Amino acid sequence: MQQRGILFEPLELPCGTTLKNRIAKSAMSDSLGDGTGHPTAEQIRLYQRWAEGGLAVSIIGEVQGNADYAEKPGNLVLNEASGLDRFRELAERGGANGTQLWLQLGHAGAIAYPPTSDPKGPSALDLPGLRCAELTIDEIHQLPSEFAGTARLARRAGFGGVQIHAAHGFLLSQFLSPLFNKRSDEYGGAIANRMRLLLEAIEATRAAVGPDFPIAVKLNSSDQLEGGFAEEDALEVVTALNRTSVDLIDISGGTYFPGAKSASDGAGRGPYFLKFAMRARAVTTKPLMLTGGFKTRTQAEDAVASGAADIVGLARALVLEPSLPDLWKADQKPEPVFPRFAQAPEGGITAWYTMRLTEIGADKETPVFGDLGQAIRDYEARDKSRAEVWLRHFANDVVGQT
Repeated sequence: MQQRGILFEPLELPCGTTLKNRIAKSAMSDSLGDGTGHPTAEQIRLYQRWAEGGLAVSIIGEVQGNADYAEKPGNLVLNEASGLDRFRELAERGGANGTQLWLQLGHAGAIAYPPTSDPKGPSALDLPGLRCAELTIDEIHQLPSEFAGTARLARRAGFGGVQIHAAHGFLLSQFLSPLFNKRSDEYGGAIANRMRLLLEAIEATRAAVGPDFPIAVKLNSSDQLEGGFAEEDALEVVTALNRTSVDLIDISGGTYFPGAKSASDGAGRGPYFLKFAMRARAVTTKPLMLTGGFKTRTQAEDAVASGAADIVGLARALVLEPSLPDLWKADQKPEPVFPRFAQAPEGGITAWYTMRLTEIGADKETPVFGDLGQAIRDYEARDKSRAEVWLRHFANDVVGQT
């Protein structure tokens, strides 16, 4: 296999599904749900455009099974009360052109959006910018079936697969971290206990979707916080995942806990978690996806050619150029032009990229990068507006058409 063509070789997953190339759109919180947990026309068009651009797989970030613990009021919610027809349209159009469209199964836990949630995590926390109650043991026991239920509906609606989110400080990541998991029962303490809920979620999800449906897991290499989930524990989790039915392990890092440094806002050059992926390769035969920091075609090719990753996950590069896979295949635009923002506030860059996604979904993006301050204002105003819709809708417990 020649390195120049390595990104466009197919990849067969353990379940039998074949990905057409080695380029994925990693999960992002696009905040394009309508406030009732359903996709908007702009969101459907966004994923259609990514499919048209040549991706092998595209992953929709933070799709909730329970509206009580959403990360943002623009998240999708897929459960028995959802209107499946709107999800079917998203699956059909976002899964065009041979692209696999997967849902990321999410639960924000302790970092659930306070205006629409009553945050709960593995342990009670009272920290600056972060306060949550502790999940009861009965609530924990219900979680695997919630993940499984959303996965079952995803398959029914026509999506190609699911990814269980155990990274970036969301609920399963919180259970993995000794900094945030202080439990003394079977879900706390040693890493074998802290990973228990993740393994139970995988088992329940596989039982719900059958043997031939892709299940991925997104896992932190570390959460980059002192006293938190570290690489040695992460390798233990990878080793355990190797014994499960998962089809792909997506390696990332960092956390969205208030005040924590975001890996994607860092100044590092090149893939952020490549060294850990090389260590993970030694303890698993599962296909590995590497997400974070890819800015050029050469970086992506090198990661796959090295054997550290089987597929690369791109996020912001695909916000800047939705057709990047096809452009790379045609030997065009090997390096997207990334905007530079001076003195961006916490969360500001994420807000800018999120609003850029809105422009793409409306077919209104331009080569000129918009104003950061205006993007932040628009982002915050939309969250406020959709939170109001969210609270009205889910207070009424509206049952959708299935």
